[in-house]
Amino acid sequence: MALIEERGFTREDFKDLHPGGKLGAKLKHVSELMHKEVPLVMRDTPMSDAIVTMSERAFGCVGVIEHGELQGIITDGDLRRHVKDTNFLTLSAGDVMTKSPKTVAPDALAAEALEIMNAHEITALFVIGHGRPIGIVHLHDLLRAGVA
Repeated sequence: MALIEERGFTREDFKDLHPGGKLGAKLKHVSELMHKEVPLVMRDTPMSDAIVTMSERAFGCVGVIEHGELQGIITDGDLRRHVKDTNFLTLSAGDVMTKSPKTVAPDALAAEALEIMNAHEITALFVIGHGRPIGIVHLHDLLRAGVA
């Protein structure tokens, strides 16, 4: 340990030397694992269109934006809770969304993203850069990378 400290050996150095190991996987950044094609709809998008956008991706959710900023999220669970509402398909994405979704920064460690997902019992996080959604990371991405 003294030699590691003396040489200034960092987490990044370890990750570079052992990228395939469990610790190396946990030290990856979210930006290395995120998908850049983000499922997004505007707040006033009809639910019928929001469901189509959500179905085009395998993330189980769609982000709701206004002026380019993430305002909410619609998940499979939200659909199940609202489907019994009369005129469900005529509601807007803003009517159904869960406000203030959990997010993560692109420079956060993959292990941090996993902690957020576990703590809130969710399977996907939008990645926010400069106040706007720039990606999405799913629990399956973390599993494939060996983080979990």
